[in-house]
Amino acid sequence: MSACKRLLYFVKHRNLWTHVRRNVTTWSPVGAAFNAKPLRRLDLFEKSADFVKVAHPDPAFREAAEKTCIEIGTVVEKLNTNVELCKSLKNLLDDPEVVAQLDPDTRRVAELFMFDFEISGIHLDDKLRKEAVALHVRLLDLNNEFLVGSHMPNRIARSAIPEHLHVHFAKEGSFIQVGGLHADSPDDLVREIAYRIYLYPNADLMVCLEELLKCRHKLAKLVGYESYGHRALKGTMAKTPETVMSFLQLLTDKLSDRYTKDFKMMRDMKKKLNPRNSELMPWDHPFLSGVLRAERYNIEPSLYSPYLSLGACMEGLNNLFSQLYGVSLMSEHPSAGEVWSEDVRKLAVVHETEGLLGYIYCDFFHRSDKPHQDCHFTIRGGRWCWETGQYQLPVVVLMLSLPHPTKSAPTLLTPGMMENLFHEMGHAMHSMLGRTRYQHVTGTRCATDFAEVPSILMEYFATDYRVISQFARHYETGQPLPESMVARLCESKKVCGAADTQLQIFYAVLDQIYHSKPQNRSTTEILKEMQLKFYGLPYTPNTAWQLRFSHLIGYGAKYYSYLMSRAVASMVWRQCFIQDPLNRDMGERYRREMLAHGGAKEPMLMVEGMLQRRPTIEDFVDALVSELNPNFETFIMDSES
Repeated sequence: MSACKRLLYFVKHRNLWTHVRRNVTTWSPVGAAFNAKPLRRLDLFEKSADFVKVAHPDPAFREAAEKTCIEIGTVVEKLNTNVELCKSLKNLLDDPEVVAQLDPDTRRVAELFMFDFEISGIHLDDKLRKEAVALHVRLLDLNNEFLVGSHMPNRIARSAIPEHLHVHFAKEGSFIQVGGLHADSPDDLVREIAYRIYLYPNADLMVCLEELLKCRHKLAKLVGYESYGHRALKGTMAKTPETVMSFLQLLTDKLSDRYTKDFKMMRDMKKKLNPRNSELMPWDHPFLSGVLRAERYNIEPSLYSPYLSLGACMEGLNNLFSQLYGVSLMSEHPSAGEVWSEDVRKLAVVHETEGLLGYIYCDFFHRSDKPHQDCHFTIRGGRWCWETGQYQLPVVVLMLSLPHPTKSAPTLLTPGMMENLFHEMGHAMHSMLGRTRYQHVTGTRCATDFAEVPSILMEYFATDYRVISQFARHYETGQPLPESMVARLCESKKVCGAADTQLQIFYAVLDQIYHSKPQNRSTTEILKEMQLKFYGLPYTPNTAWQLRFSHLIGYGAKYYSYLMSRAVASMVWRQCFIQDPLNRDMGERYRREMLAHGGAKEPMLMVEGMLQRRPTIEDFVDALVSELNPNFETFIMDSES
């Protein structure tokens, strides 16, 4: 029996090998693999792992990986400034007869390579090209300086803060150190102090940001674009800053009445909690919206966690992918030295007829020195290999920071953790199910405002009872999670949902304005104006929130992407899956139209193929607004039946 056939045999007969926990709850192999404590392997001294500059527990490995990334980046930059390569590609793209013979994937990748050449300034004369290279180098330094500075704590003399509040902050000699906003603190004064100190302007970082934005604009103009925003948005769904601003303005207009009501609810709640100081301030929003949700719906995470063991959630994902795509997740034992930590799990992704599709390494558990962030890494992209006549299988890593299982209980997830798991697995399946000819456009290597669609869509599956009921059961009693609890959880998200969305709109607008034509005013003056126009809560003097806006580095001019991706995901869910979230035909259509192409197809064409119509900006806005309606899913099903 071949390896592929053996895998398929086990997939088909996986119900034969179950794991019994306390003689009550049974798990499939993938569920059992994630609910069991890892066995300590004896080969850990072998340090030949392929990866990780971020997640590896050994600093020497992280440092070596960092150096390798820099070296690879240098090679890529040299290729992007290779004049002969550029001329060859231009000659090819300028020849209609040759272009007509290219398959769509090849033409798309050729155009993307030409875009990379152009934004490197390769088409400029020697003097201007040197200027472009100098700007690139300067921007690398500025990006790094801003990214590091945006996460640095601020400090203030201990004597400046009431002594009874010192316990809430880190101490550094005679100073109090503030490394975050403490947004969830029930103490108004703690939130206010954290907000004012953490956001207090750092003069050097302010200069860094101002210069960074000027350099970006100068480089964009140098290589032929009206602004950095125009350069950054080429090839996206939105295409231009004008389209983005129209989207954000229209969404603001449609949400106006709703977020005004949300802020009134928050003010009333603050007055109830603190009658002497009832003015609603920016540091109140996250905390009070949480209080309102908890008051209206009993959604204490500890009530849900016993039903959401990590093994149960992985089993749920396995069942979902099996029903939608004919794909199963198979737990494999890694070879000696293959993984960088003993608690990393390896999953083979196997299709019922196509065989092995790729591998997912699940680095899910908390470790010291491991970043507290949920993310997806592409280790090896999928591509067609002419040398072997076979498809190079993708390999990815999913990184979470979950608590370890204990002797008495498996890892138990809060609803938020469970949704994050589904979200990241959406990225992973985008990588696994993509079948692009070239690695340059594999899986998640696509337009930024499209890349989050598959992951956000998975959040809808994660909160649909027809999906949840297949796996969410109490790890001790085996009882299913009550449907009423899922309904409460879904409805609770709509509480202050308009205000939460409006805050994201404000951030996205700020990002757009910063990357438009030079404003001849400070970034703080711009922030103050945009906060008044697009958010409504008052600007706090002597604060500079923009200096904590680290997304300006990786998502410069593209912060709107999450909102637009959510709009597309909402439309796909509403039109294609809400009637039957486990429909195989629709799953195959989704794979064929949206997941298979990676970045090898124009993003809007993929959306059009799935929805079978070309959506407008108004459609995107309406999709986001309709989600805030009470009983959204019931409303949609009734209207479409």
